[in-house]
Amino acid sequence: MKTSLMNSAKDFESKVTPTAITRILSVITLMLFIASPLFSQGAPDKKAAEIKKLETALKTAKANFAKAEKQLNLADSLLTTGETMVSEGKSETKSLASERKALDKTYASEKKPLSKLMGSKDKDEATQAKADLKTLDTQYKADVKASDLKVKAAAKKMTTGEANMGKGKASKKTAEGAVKTAQAALDAAQEKYDAATGTGEEPEDEGKKKKKK
Repeated sequence: MKTSLMNSAKDFESKVTPTAITRILSVITLMLFIASPLFSQGAPDKKAAEIKKLETALKTAKANFAKAEKQLNLADSLLTTGETMVSEGKSETKSLASERKALDKTYASEKKPLSKLMGSKDKDEATQAKADLKTLDTQYKADVKASDLKVKAAAKKMTTGEANMGKGKASKKTAEGAVKTAQAALDAAQEKYDAATGTGEEPEDEGKKKKKK
């Protein structure tokens, strides 16, 4: 058995010529050359995936910052609206007070002669004065009621305005904190993306990419 194996080995050695060895080495070299890109491709793919991940994080940070800014703008708007309503309410209340004073004065001046005529010896004149006074009273009461409604509306406007101011101040305080946090997150995401890409440029939007094409 041992002799048979030795003979087989000698027979194999006699058949493997230098030319055959050269061909085998050439095939192995070619296979290694073809396979080398496959081994080296792993690193770039990992780098691209990491950049994509950082790009997604940057876009999310930008969206969160925009959302926080929107909330801050809404809070500012609510606060401004409240201040305007309070200012208008005060102005309307002051104006209505002047109108009411003028209304009372006109009523008093028109009532005085009618009251005097009601005591006239002329029955027709007295009767007419009484009717005119009744009409005057009815109109005065209607004007007073309308004035009171306007005063209530002005007061309600001020109350609503003050409530809006309170909500606006509270919302603004919360929104300012959110903007600060979102800004810090955005700066950090941008810094990581810039460090990974080495360009310091922001990722292009899909729309911009299409335009360049």
